[in-house]
Amino acid sequence: MSEAAKWYVVHTYSGYENKVKANIEKTIENRHLEDQILEVRVPLQDVVEMKNGTSRQVQKKMFPGYVLLNMVMNDDTWYVVRNTRGVTGFVGPGSKPVPLTEEEMLPLGIQKPDIEVDFAEGDMVVVTGGAWKDTAGVITGINMQKQTVTINVELFGRETPVEISFAEIKKAE
Repeated sequence: MSEAAKWYVVHTYSGYENKVKANIEKTIENRHLEDQILEVRVPLQDVVEMKNGTSRQVQKKMFPGYVLLNMVMNDDTWYVVRNTRGVTGFVGPGSKPVPLTEEEMLPLGIQKPDIEVDFAEGDMVVVTGGAWKDTAGVITGINMQKQTVTINVELFGRETPVEISFAEIKKAE
């Protein structure tokens, strides 16, 4: 990968945010762009709503009409996102998308802290949580951007690669 992924903002038709998110995720899967478009988000915030004298906690969109994308900007990814149904365009002057700065990312609570890992490819690890809890496997790949590792686990008598979060593994003793 020649350049690092950055966060971009896409303007959508109002009320189409989740549909656009689903459409982009489907396109990523179909075109195998998982290594270029890493994450699609519709930021939500918890709000206490008063209705008929009772209060209840609901999730509301922080930015109605906008979707955030963590992606590597190139002609392919720009074309895929720009031509997704419901997308009106990237946020930025003219037709040039502008990535969000670190300062703009902080209030959104999206920026993940850099994590130092004590494992490398070829190390044996044990899964500590999730669907694969207590499964052991050898790391075949590490994705620092998504903070996941790929390990091979035995499934139905054959080796199958599985992607697992850094938080759900520990080095085998």
